[in-house]
Amino acid sequence: MAERNILAYFNTVEQAEVIANRIKDLGITDVQIDRIHKFSEGTADHLMNPLTGQIGSLADLTLGSGGGDAGPLMAADTSASGMSDGGGTAASGRDILLAAIVDESQFEQLRQEIRAQDGLI
Repeated sequence: MAERNILAYFNTVEQAEVIANRIKDLGITDVQIDRIHKFSEGTADHLMNPLTGQIGSLADLTLGSGGGDAGPLMAADTSASGMSDGGGTAASGRDILLAAIVDESQFEQLRQEIRAQDGLI
């Protein structure tokens, strides 16, 4: 039995859950839904205070993040300048990821159902 991987991106968890339930109805248990982010979600290593000027970077001040290793990448993003409402989500706005392993014979039908839920595969 040949298998195919599905990585589908959605705008809402509810859209992804419709497809996850459909996949589970087919008897497939290898299904996972996660929220993705374009930057790492590390913790802040220090406290910042804009009044005293003790901020690590522009990303710390504008994006409210500790930055860490992703700090330079975050500061280069358009949302750090205040000229964008990027919101920290994936570029397409689809920040919900559904991952599944399905039988190849079920792939095309599931692909059509994902598109019907406004998903991107």
